[in-house]
Amino acid sequence: MSGGVDSSVAALLLQRQGHAIVGAYMKNWINEDNVLGDCPWQRDTEDARAVCEKIGIEFRVVNLMREYRALVVDYLLDGYRRGLTPNPDVMCNRHVKFGVFAAYARAEGFAAIATGHYAQRIEAGNIFNLLEGADPNKDQSYFLALLTQAQLRDARFPIGHLRKPELRRLATAAGLPTAHKKDSQGICFIGEVKMADFLRAYVPERPGPIVRATDGNVLGEHRGLHYYTVGQRRGIRIPSNTDHQAYVVVGKRTADHALLVAFDGPAAPGLWTNECRVHSLSFIGAALTSPARIEARVRYRDPRLPVEFAPAGDGTAHIRFTEPQRALAAGQILALYDGPRLLGGAVFV
Repeated sequence: MSGGVDSSVAALLLQRQGHAIVGAYMKNWINEDNVLGDCPWQRDTEDARAVCEKIGIEFRVVNLMREYRALVVDYLLDGYRRGLTPNPDVMCNRHVKFGVFAAYARAEGFAAIATGHYAQRIEAGNIFNLLEGADPNKDQSYFLALLTQAQLRDARFPIGHLRKPELRRLATAAGLPTAHKKDSQGICFIGEVKMADFLRAYVPERPGPIVRATDGNVLGEHRGLHYYTVGQRRGIRIPSNTDHQAYVVVGKRTADHALLVAFDGPAAPGLWTNECRVHSLSFIGAALTSPARIEARVRYRDPRLPVEFAPAGDGTAHIRFTEPQRALAAGQILALYDGPRLLGGAVFV
């Protein structure tokens, strides 16, 4: 239980279904270095505890700070240091929620763990499928793209069939303390803190040139490649030209630590692409071992897109899109689908 309304209603529904449940808050990060101001864990813990008291179940705080630092925070920081665009939410789900925390639950004698994700787990014989959440505005299947069949078997998503307004009504009717609490935003483990502020605190700045990709001209200097991602337009601090064309980040050149920019538009080199490669392929069910026409989601809020999937047999695959895609950054997650069914995911090269 995160202290939000989604996991609160998940607990409520499980209790009403007759399950014996315990509420648990994962203590992942407490800003022990005291460099980022107020982090929400204390308030969220109090809210989660209040919900458990309201519905009459046991509440626990499970300290996973050491594991979380090693499996998520270090992954995040290392990725940005290397010029990648990592996704801590996806890795938290794979390695912490449905990894370390699930192992803790099994050791404590529990049959499964449940979360407040907007996704649906469907049993088909001895196989478990994961479908998008019923609310298209809240679907979170993208963040579960790297789960395995074993992890899905022991997972439950009690609110996946609900839409957000209905969930709020259930919380209000039950008198849950979190019924009107705003949804959390920002980095998964430190709430409202901006990513740039987090990186500034933990990744040393390494200045380098800002280079126009079309002709190699140096336009200025940046403070560190970790502050930028492909497709970014704001914060580059390079003025538009007299035709009001704005610069956009089109790449990072690690050899000389250069930030590559170009005028935004279809002609910007490296900004648009019809194909890409992915690595670290992971499938929820049977792996795709031959070329197939499926769908993919390149970002959480983006729609599913038709793609041609061609596996290489070494954990990598070639992806061809039917329409050009903008700003695909190395390190981002690609979620693979067959209609609303999540097949798995991979990482952009």
